[in-house]
Amino acid sequence: MTTNKENQSTSMKIIARIRTNFPTKFGIPRQSGLVDALKGMVVFEPEYRNPDALRGLEGFSHIWLIWEFSEAVRDTWSPTVRPPRLGGNTRMGVFATRSPFRPNALGLSSVKLDGIKLHPDLGPVLRVSGVDMLDNTPIYDIKPYLPYTDSHPEAIGGFAEPIKDYKLEVEFPEQWLSFIPEERREALLGLLAHDPRPSYQNDPKRIYGLEFAGFDIRFTVRDTVLSVCMVVPI
Repeated sequence: MTTNKENQSTSMKIIARIRTNFPTKFGIPRQSGLVDALKGMVVFEPEYRNPDALRGLEGFSHIWLIWEFSEAVRDTWSPTVRPPRLGGNTRMGVFATRSPFRPNALGLSSVKLDGIKLHPDLGPVLRVSGVDMLDNTPIYDIKPYLPYTDSHPEAIGGFAEPIKDYKLEVEFPEQWLSFIPEERREALLGLLAHDPRPSYQNDPKRIYGLEFAGFDIRFTVRDTVLSVCMVVPI
């Protein structure tokens, strides 16, 4: 027998939104911390722009962000999903993956806290790195990362373990690299090395387009080499 309280849904408040260089989902790293050079800025909603709420946070090097897969919210769910890194054909239990298609479309990211700045109009703003979120993603909560409990070097990575070190060699001709501001290059190169494509797409003739920091980066992939063939300002 269930009570009315057990049947109640829980609503959460958006406390902040993150600003990143990803206007679309394609190419966003599959995990936080994969590309340390990817920067973001956490801007609080007006109701939560109280510096007292962040008192003591400056003493932590990393934080947890709990957020919403805002473009994956749906009314139905499936007990199994097809992780892209397994080729898109193998089904795994949704709770054994970090797929955005979940009963509750919540994401969890561990990011480096680069600093806290007090903006005259936006209040306290968090500058973070190692992000894996779409621009304007809603954030529900922020918690400090505690290395003595949150880090488990002996942990086993299950079916994701064999692919953790997978990377591509990136060929980025200078004529196209020169379009990219110098402070964005390291992040972009790291992003491309982690292969933005779904694993089931492996056509060496196909030209892919990745939107990043105001540019459309077009590239091909043959075997383990990614070659940039054009950069177009957006």
